[in-house]
Amino acid sequence: MAGTLLYKILQLAAVMMLGFAVVKLKVLKSGDSRVLSKLCLYLFMPSAILNAFDMEITGEILTGILISVGAAVAAHMLLLVIDFIYKKCGAGPVERTSVMYPNAGNLVIPIVSFVLGSEWVIYTCAYMSVQQLLIWTHGIGMYNNGKTDLKKVITNPNIIVIAVGVVMIAFSLRLPAFAKDVVSSLGTMVGNAGMLVAGMLAADLDFGKAFKDKRLYIVTLMRLVVCPLVILPLLKLISAISGIAILDKVLLISFIACMTPPAATVLQFAQINDTDVDFAASVNIIDTFACILTMPLLVMMYQMI
Repeated sequence: MAGTLLYKILQLAAVMMLGFAVVKLKVLKSGDSRVLSKLCLYLFMPSAILNAFDMEITGEILTGILISVGAAVAAHMLLLVIDFIYKKCGAGPVERTSVMYPNAGNLVIPIVSFVLGSEWVIYTCAYMSVQQLLIWTHGIGMYNNGKTDLKKVITNPNIIVIAVGVVMIAFSLRLPAFAKDVVSSLGTMVGNAGMLVAGMLAADLDFGKAFKDKRLYIVTLMRLVVCPLVILPLLKLISAISGIAILDKVLLISFIACMTPPAATVLQFAQINDTDVDFAASVNIIDTFACILTMPLLVMMYQMI
């Protein structure tokens, strides 16, 4: 599995380099990525979430979803403790959100679909749902002095589709064939679009300056190594206690979500709020390349324990 995972990560990294190229070749400007950022946040990601919920739910799948939601809540509680400590150390909003929120959507959905199959994407929604609720309250509050606009949270497309997805599961509802095809096609764009945004912003980065910023190494170490290793024993404990055969693979999906680079949403928040955009872009880009090494190693560790 580690080899297949590596292949998909390299594929997404190649898409990021194409975003870099279109700016360097002056086909587009780096600032043009702002529109694509908004499309990712408000169209592609909600479509991917809704598409994952649109499936026939069996008792085994429902059990897996409920346990993975519990695991996601427990994992985020650990991440909130890490964030609290990091805040006390003087970290800013981009640093904190980069560590707290991994790329559980843009990166994990295409990876899980490719490595395990599209039927397993539903389990990414457990982690994503918990993360989306937090990132649009706790996360966005970091950029607004701790203030959260409840109306904006409730009317956010990502929150709305999570609520719709819960209703779909509760009442065994399915999307009409036409609507299913539309959200499915839009949802498949989330990974590539997020990588294109990162690549386009990278074209204007001063990498010499970025590598001199010690914050980059701290965030990278915490996001790609420390946070996954803190969460790994928790997931293995849940798997051992439950004794359900399917659950080890379900929790592996949660672990893959925990070990990814910072969420593309973090970069998009920084861009939209004009907050430390260059640092957010450099962390996103460098961590995407760094995870080519860390993610396969962590997956092998998970499978060996």
